[in-house]
Amino acid sequence: MLRYLLPTPEATDALGEALARARPDSAVVLLHGDLGAGKSSLTRAMLRALGVAGAIRSPTYTLVERYPLAGGGEAWHMDLYRIADPGELEFLGLDSGEAVLWLVEWPERGAGILPPADLELWLEVAGRGRAVRLEPRSAAGRAWVQRLPGELAFA
Repeated sequence: MLRYLLPTPEATDALGEALARARPDSAVVLLHGDLGAGKSSLTRAMLRALGVAGAIRSPTYTLVERYPLAGGGEAWHMDLYRIADPGELEFLGLDSGEAVLWLVEWPERGAGILPPADLELWLEVAGRGRAVRLEPRSAAGRAWVQRLPGELAFA
C-alpha cells in the first residue's frame, strides 16, 4: 500500500501520468471516494498520458466512455454512481475483450459484475488538496505500485 498527498491539481495530474507510464498491459482500476475527491481528474490525467486526444467526457450519464489506446485495445472509463443494481451493467456489453484498461468510479455499485481489481485507489479531500491510498489487489497491481515511488516527485 502507498499513500500520497496531492497538494495541487498538478500533483494529481502527475500521479495520473505516473500510473499511465507504469501500467501493466491490462489492468482493472477501482477508484473510491466521495464526490469531489478527484476520481475523474485522476482518470483524465491517466487517459491524457496514454495518448487520448480530444474531449474526455464524464461517464456520469452514459455510464461508460470508451477510448482507443495507441498501443491497441480500449480504455473504459466507467462511473457507476447512478447504478441502482449491479445487474444493470449486463446491458452495457462489458464482456468484450476490447478493454485493456478499466477505470471504474463508484465500483461498489457494480459488485459481483466487475472483473477483479488489480489496483484500488482511495481518494479524499485533504485540506486544499487530496490524499490517495493505492492498494494493489493482484500480482500485476503489486508490480505496478512497485514501479511508482521513484517517479513521483511530490511523494
